[in-house]
Amino acid sequence: MTHPRTYVIVGGVAGGMSAATRLRRLDETARIVVLERGEHVSFANCGLPYHVGGVIEDRASLVLQTPAALGARFGLDVRVRTEAVAIDREARTVTARSVETGAEERIAYDALVLSTGASPVRIPIPGVEHGLALRDLADMDAIIERARDARRVVVAGGGFIGLELAENLRHRGLEVTVVEMLPQLLRPFDVEMAHLVAERMRANGVDVRLGTALSAIEPDHVVLDGGAATLEADLVILSVGIRPDTALARDAGLELDERGYLVVDAQQRTSDPAIWAVGDAALKQRAEGGSAPVWLAGLANRHGRLAADAIAGRPHDAVPAFGTAVIGVFGLTAAVVGRTERELREEGRSIRVIHTHPSDHAGYYPGATILSLKLVLDAETDRILGAQAVGENGADKRIDVIATAMAGGLTGRQLADLELAYAPQFASAKDPINMLGYVDDNLIDGEESVQWHELSDRLSEGWRLIDVRTTGENAAGAIPGAELMPLDGLREHAESLRGERVIVHCKVGQRGHTAAALLRQYGVTAANLDGGYTTWVTGTAATAAPILTGATRG
Repeated sequence: MTHPRTYVIVGGVAGGMSAATRLRRLDETARIVVLERGEHVSFANCGLPYHVGGVIEDRASLVLQTPAALGARFGLDVRVRTEAVAIDREARTVTARSVETGAEERIAYDALVLSTGASPVRIPIPGVEHGLALRDLADMDAIIERARDARRVVVAGGGFIGLELAENLRHRGLEVTVVEMLPQLLRPFDVEMAHLVAERMRANGVDVRLGTALSAIEPDHVVLDGGAATLEADLVILSVGIRPDTALARDAGLELDERGYLVVDAQQRTSDPAIWAVGDAALKQRAEGGSAPVWLAGLANRHGRLAADAIAGRPHDAVPAFGTAVIGVFGLTAAVVGRTERELREEGRSIRVIHTHPSDHAGYYPGATILSLKLVLDAETDRILGAQAVGENGADKRIDVIATAMAGGLTGRQLADLELAYAPQFASAKDPINMLGYVDDNLIDGEESVQWHELSDRLSEGWRLIDVRTTGENAAGAIPGAELMPLDGLREHAESLRGERVIVHCKVGQRGHTAAALLRQYGVTAANLDGGYTTWVTGTAATAAPILTGATRG
């Protein structure tokens, strides 16, 4: 007679609970034990900042499942406040210890799933113990308690969680300063796209300080840049990154990479054939090759299911990750998929970059807002390597379309042929996604574009810069050195430019495309400033000296 198998899952939330419930659906007779060190085995961790700000009013709504409910529906043996402290790989046992009593039990397993997650980084500065971080409901409760008596808050770290907390603390009426060591917010974005988010934060009263390091935390203030400045602070939030919780795996001798992340194969199996790993502690295979951590709930859920399938004898490989992510702050949405221009240029890759600034839906229909889109392509194969979108409406939709196109192997040029839903209140007859494809098609056919950060070098090489906007647009703001030749009268100047090398620009690139096409037919070597004046203004502002604003300036 075959004895029922025993599966042990260490860690709950997205990855662990997906593995546990999927295993039950595949094996009704198995004993399934879930060990969770915290108080809650299944909670909406992505919703925590929004309860801090009162957007999600009911705390109970963040608790998705309880041990009792999971036991009743799935027959799971869920043990909260229970920590896995040792793995005996030879005996195939896990030692579980009660956090409250210290009592220990050894549990034999046929298969073990590690979903231990990651912990916030505690930077080695004086007074770090005064700072709070956000990982679970208990952390959230502590932040809310401290915020009740606070007036000034410093958030260290300009990543997704840091910005979400900054927005929600601002919603509570607090004075908020974000301190970020990097020269931009949101590292998964390029600097000119992240700048739009920083400006929205500042417009809503958040003091954003870039290129600034937190040096010490005192009871009533923080020290910046080794003493160069101080900020009054009643509450300090640390959101400067995370590190994998893999001490249990390391002590068991499982293979880790140099950063401490668990190395897994295509079915999430670790270096031990009886142990799998999912979630933030495990590396992900990237679409561009190699592996890297990707901290996304969707991947954790998917890989938990995939690990369960492999354990149950129906293995299939994980799909490489693109790192699709989105954030909303003060009514602005920023979404991203794939690689950045910055990363790819650092690697020496040959790439093609496109910026556009279309309306999210037909301009004649009320309520249209501007989207800023960026597409990064392999210059040789036209493969889509990444994309970014920032705007009040439609950014998430467009990045989801591009992520799907990337998964399907479409090229940039093929975006022009996608048949997307259209009505004037939802999109344009030529959707912004289609327009990216049209621009790419033009570039493949020989048109030349110049990036905002390449302009000064081109001008120093003797190229002339021609502004084809209207006189009024030019008067409202112009690129230094530009010569005004409005598009509607450009033919009058075409002969005088014959044989010259010129870069044309308009507001967003569309009129510049028309101007460059016209001039080339008159024997002019003409390139278009990609994304026009709008992208140039944003990019140059983003790379200027850090802006210090706000009443809490030290």
